[in-house]
Formats: sequence, C-alpha cells, structure tokens
Amino acid sequence: MSPARIGIVTISDRASSGGYADLSGPAIEAWLRQAITSPWSVDYRVIPDGFESVRDTLIDMCDHAGLDLICTTGGTGPAPRDLTPEAMAAVIEKPLPGFGEQMRRISLNEVPTAILSRQEAGVRGKTLIVNLPGKPASIAVCLGAVFPAIPYCLDLIGAGRIETDPQVCVAFRPKGA
Repeated sequence: MSPARIGIVTISDRASSGGYADLSGPAIEAWLRQAITSPWSVDYRVIPDGFESVRDTLIDMCDHAGLDLICTTGGTGPAPRDLTPEAMAAVIEKPLPGFGEQMRRISLNEVPTAILSRQEAGVRGKTLIVNLPGKPASIAVCLGAVFPAIPYCLDLIGAGRIETDPQVCVAFRPKGA
C-alpha cells in the first residue's frame, strides 16, 4: 500500500506574510498524526486569503501533486477576504454538503457563532477537500466529527487508503469494504 498523500493548507493573510505564527495547520497535522495509523506524507502550505490564491493552490495540489486528501483551515467566515467557499466551488466537481452540516452542528455545541461558518467539502478527481475552521481549538472538534467518513470516502473515489486508530477515530466502512 502506497502512503496516503495529505495536504494541509492554512489560508491567512497574516500567517502567510509572517504577521503571526500559523497554529491551525500544525493543529490539523497533530490531530492526523494521532488518528492515522497507516503511512502518510504531508504537503504543507500557508497562503494568503483570496479567491485566486485558494483556487490555484487547490488545483495544483489536486491535479499536479496528486494528493488524496486536502484539509484547509481559514477563510470560511463572512469577512470580506474569506473566500475559501467560493474558491472551493470553482475547484470541486462533486460537493459533499454533509461535511459542512456536520461540522456546524457539532460546533454549535461549543459556540453560537458556528452558524457564521461556511465550511464545506467536495471531490475533485481522486482528491477529497475538506474546509476546516481557522481556530485551532475547533479543528479537533470538527475533524473528530467528520473523519469517521473520510477513509471510506477516499476508498470510493479511488484515493489512497487510510487506516485509523480506533482510540482516536473509528472509521466507518461497510462490511466487505
């Protein structure tokens, strides 16, 4: 089995310009390192907010780098430069709205402002892209809510296989899958 190839993209004007240290991307990687037991490699990028920067990075990671899974963080709120969902719409071929619905549902247990989030997920070719919130504390909550479906989704789209530590995340696969 080839190692899964996972992209982590932090979308932030301030982090990309060195205005502050990126904490969200490392929070995603730390959660994945606890949850995934099969071999995997990471392609990590920090980019500015904006439609073109997000669109072009996602296309490059899907079409040229051939990643299996991309987790983005940031750019999903209502602020003027938060354009991750718009860029996603231009990139994905198949939207998976249940991911965003589940992340907002679980996040509402933590903060009432979760209704402002515009996270989503979708498939481009053999890549699953999941938009996560920008707050590091919310990343574990959201990944814990949606990751049980991710390994089987990757199987269905022909991406790399991921196995998980059931102590951290029980991945669901139908019997025989």
